[in-house]
Amino acid sequence: MKLDQVYNADCIKTLNDTKKIAKESVQLIFADPPYNLSGNALKSTGSKTGGDFTMVNEDWDKMEEQEFITFTNEWVKSCKDILKPNGSIFIACSYHNMGESIMSLKLNGFDIKNIITWNKSNAMPNLTRRVLTHTTEFVIWAVKGKGWIFNYDILKELNPEKRQDGTDKQMRDIWTLPLCQGKERLRDADGKKALHPTQKPEELLKRIILGFSNEGDLVLDPFGGSGTTPFIAKKYKRNYIAIEREKKYADAIRQRVS
Repeated sequence: MKLDQVYNADCIKTLNDTKKIAKESVQLIFADPPYNLSGNALKSTGSKTGGDFTMVNEDWDKMEEQEFITFTNEWVKSCKDILKPNGSIFIACSYHNMGESIMSLKLNGFDIKNIITWNKSNAMPNLTRRVLTHTTEFVIWAVKGKGWIFNYDILKELNPEKRQDGTDKQMRDIWTLPLCQGKERLRDADGKKALHPTQKPEELLKRIILGFSNEGDLVLDPFGGSGTTPFIAKKYKRNYIAIEREKKYADAIRQRVS
């Protein structure tokens, strides 16, 4: 098995390939799977910053409901096989697909510990004037067995909320973070459009990687996307494996981590 790899391939086939990823070798998984929202009569806001449900209209995000349920169960099961006995998995989701993710985790014997609410401080406005503005996404944290890594003191230090005397407070399960913007937002070749419609903030991955793994651990992302997971893993001295089916995204990940 080679470490610090970006595989341009199907995630389930790669997760099940023991030559690429050994069984029970991964300490931490962050997964940002398709939300299965594309093609559902969603309208674009016209913004080029990305980061809202209405901006996603990609072929990789289109499945029939039963196909999506089967797909979710398959990749979650494959993730369990490669996680260490005390490994953690984090799954990014919206209210649209949270149910499928939770049921797949339960069916595969995971123990759900928290559901983190990502409160977007710069959420995209809703132009339909027919529903409340979408300002949240969620990240499910589940563990495979016992003895999971939880770096309590590090998470307290990372918590921007402080007591009145300036001392650290416990990290809560509501994280107020902005959508990717400025230099952090990856752009396509002409610089006019976001490279990936669902790029996650570096601060989100920083908290997860520092809080739930240690230096030298192996961190895996089965849906590499824009490469935030391997980028932050490398920055904080973790090994990484990223899997991404779309070549343009896989190439962008390699460039970003190099």
